[in-house]
Amino acid sequence: MPDLAWNKSCWDSDYDWSWRGEEWSEAWGGSEAQWFGCLYPRLHRFLPVENLLEIAPGFGRWTRYLLEYVQGRYTGVDLSLACVDYCKERFSGSSNTTFLVNDGLSLDSVEDGLFHLVFSFDSLVHANLDVHQVYIPQLLRKLSQNGVAFIHHSNWAKSGSTQGNVHHRAEDVSAAAYAQIVQEAGGHVILQECLNWGTEEKIDAFTLFCRADRSVLPETLLIENTDFMREASIIRAVQSGYTKIS
Repeated sequence: MPDLAWNKSCWDSDYDWSWRGEEWSEAWGGSEAQWFGCLYPRLHRFLPVENLLEIAPGFGRWTRYLLEYVQGRYTGVDLSLACVDYCKERFSGSSNTTFLVNDGLSLDSVEDGLFHLVFSFDSLVHANLDVHQVYIPQLLRKLSQNGVAFIHHSNWAKSGSTQGNVHHRAEDVSAAAYAQIVQEAGGHVILQECLNWGTEEKIDAFTLFCRADRSVLPETLLIENTDFMREASIIRAVQSGYTKIS
């Protein structure tokens, strides 16, 4: 099971970043096709955005797209110094970006109540439940009153998977456990989507949540998506072709 020490060692020194994370988008035909075919449709109601906080941006695979929609300030926080240093250089031409190193737990260096969108994708799936228990109350404090957080995390604990954990998912995290932490921290879950990521079982989940004092609190929507990888195959077969036109 991945822990903070594993994550720090993996992403700061052991991992080969020569592809800048693009290798994880191959099933969609590249990050551009994955962004517009998979992520943007799930986020479009919240974009463009004034201020955005990204947790664990890595080498900026999603940052490059997110910045197109940020009208105010972008802040990226990662436990990997290698990732932060790379992003500082890669996005040095953007005057509204800040990249910070943390210890994988604390967000004290980030301003409270500022962010209209908190985003993390394909990173916190490796974080154990104790990390989410620390992070979620902080994320709620970082949100503006009507802001939302979109977090991709593990659902391994309730997936019933009998396959090997080749994707290094946190094995003690589930969508239900994540929702409970959000609620106990004073937040409200807007939507949860449980999905199959490279497997038959739904080992991952997306959780969209907000502060409990948000002006509009929609009823929680639960989605069981066993076609997530089929969606990826369609995006790769059809939509990714459009991204290769010069």
